[in-house]
Amino acid sequence: MERVKVDAVSYSYRTKYQTIQALTDVSCSFEESKMYAVVGESGSGKSTLLSLLAGLDLPASGDILVEGESIRGMNRDHYRRDVVSVVYQAFHLFPLLTALENVSYPMELKGMAKKEARVRAKELIAQVGLADKICKQFPKMMSGGEQQRVAIARALASGGKILLADEPTGNLDSENERNIVEILKSAAHDRGYTVIVITHNPEVAKEADCIYRMRDGHLAREA
Repeated sequence: MERVKVDAVSYSYRTKYQTIQALTDVSCSFEESKMYAVVGESGSGKSTLLSLLAGLDLPASGDILVEGESIRGMNRDHYRRDVVSVVYQAFHLFPLLTALENVSYPMELKGMAKKEARVRAKELIAQVGLADKICKQFPKMMSGGEQQRVAIARALASGGKILLADEPTGNLDSENERNIVEILKSAAHDRGYTVIVITHNPEVAKEADCIYRMRDGHLAREA
């Protein structure tokens, strides 16, 4: 079932010297229970598309529909908190919070009791393949692969079913890369998430159910 529809979206922005046409008439769709890869060279428009899907900005023209509803009419704070979550290459964990506190934070932010949020956070940390001892560790005590798993657990804690991943394996070795890809695939195939991965890595892209290629602001489906 279609969860996200991008309908004839264009977007441009101004620099000091020129106007950059980042996206031109981009149309595509993303279904539930599937993992997608969006590939392309630097500056092709991938990050702009992710920014719009994340609700950080609105298209200049065209629309993005989430389960049939335009994001233009949504409360975008609610959208970013409850509908979509983003995993970044640089992890972006809170450095002064433990792994357990990082993962429980979005649930507590939405009003879940601290005790209940901590129980659920432990479950999510286990789901991404981390031992219980990680719960008490701060980010600086973890490896890059462990930090990325915690970041994914935190994204899953939001409750939204759209998971965006911006170069999620860019800072990882090949073994951790494979582990992270398997976790993202499992979120899609086993838990019904729509997972959209922005990546330069062909090994990551080939694991997706569908590949979109971005070139000079235009998007085409490859597989």
